[in-house]
Amino acid sequence: MSAAGIGRVFVILVVCVFSSCESLFIGGDSYKRELTVKLYPNTTPSGGELLHVRAVGGNDTLHFLFCSQGAPTLLIVHTNSSSSTVKVNWPEFLARNTSGSLTVEPQSSVLYSTAVVFSRLLEYDDENDTAEAKSNFFPAYELKDFIWTRMNLSDSTATLCGSPPRPGNGSLCLQLSVFGSEGRVDLEPRLLHSANSSQLEVWLNGLPPRSNTSRFMLELEAVGGAYPLNKVEVRKFIDDEYTPSIFQVSLWVSSPNNGSDILGFVQWKPVAYRTSRPSLEDATPCRNSDPRQQSGNSTSASSALIKGFYSDPAAMGMNVSFGIAGEPYYNSTMFLSWTMLVGVGSPPIDSFSPLVIGILTAGLGIPIVLLLGGGVFVFIAKKRESSGAGYEPIN
Repeated sequence: MSAAGIGRVFVILVVCVFSSCESLFIGGDSYKRELTVKLYPNTTPSGGELLHVRAVGGNDTLHFLFCSQGAPTLLIVHTNSSSSTVKVNWPEFLARNTSGSLTVEPQSSVLYSTAVVFSRLLEYDDENDTAEAKSNFFPAYELKDFIWTRMNLSDSTATLCGSPPRPGNGSLCLQLSVFGSEGRVDLEPRLLHSANSSQLEVWLNGLPPRSNTSRFMLELEAVGGAYPLNKVEVRKFIDDEYTPSIFQVSLWVSSPNNGSDILGFVQWKPVAYRTSRPSLEDATPCRNSDPRQQSGNSTSASSALIKGFYSDPAAMGMNVSFGIAGEPYYNSTMFLSWTMLVGVGSPPIDSFSPLVIGILTAGLGIPIVLLLGGGVFVFIAKKRESSGAGYEPIN
């Protein structure tokens, strides 16, 4: 083989090496949805609001419904039609005494639905600094009894804040963001979202603790039809680029018959933050309990959205606790925030950023290139040496 031919082979090998390295790490979801947002104001002094974000894909629709009447609730309904709509019988919906007051039409187009109810805020006295929430609980904050402000709407993001019915400072806020494509928000934990998921950030700000050694827990209830969210999985990874020091993600999933297919999910990283500008220095671990079956009727009674949509809801409950032994107590900053995704289908999977891809490609590719290059040069040198040696007679 000529030197030119060897050179061409060398170039092809280099391209193959770099292409292979790149394909190992590049991921992404290019699926997009068109969003329309509508906010229904309350019509009674004691009523709440209902936000509807309609996310239309190529041949399906996701309906995101966020309601502040009763306990704050997010409902996601997935249909196989790009023209499905939400219909509300307002007198029945506000009365909260019958199911079927909120429907998605045509009902035959509904593929799957899931809802998350923020039911209670729990506070306990951790005087021994164990962060084991087993006793010393104060009376729970029932979020269905909170006084909720009107939603602050900006594009496809809505912020809802509430406070306990008794006079006092402090609030619990929830911020819902719905997305038309894949991406990340700028603030940590910078969860990867897709067009099939929404993000909910929850923060507790300035609520007076009832002890100097108080810690908090948030009680969530997941509601579905035949397949509610029934188990929590933990997935680990090797890259902490987007959330420093966090190498795992937790998934509360709906999995029919405990199979591998996922219909719906709640996803979060096990970290909360003690300031409104989250950073590594202000991070604190969070933990979750195992999901347990709850009374569907009790959950329905606390949420207008659950009562209006589900006729026979199946509910699972879970607590998320903030802080571990040795971590500062809530009164150190009087602030806690936690972020999660809620969506349908398979959860978004983190992939390496272009910067990390470049570093890994260089780390894997350069040694191989040097090895191949060295081999090529040795081969060429020997080839020239053997071709230059002619026959010399003895005499």
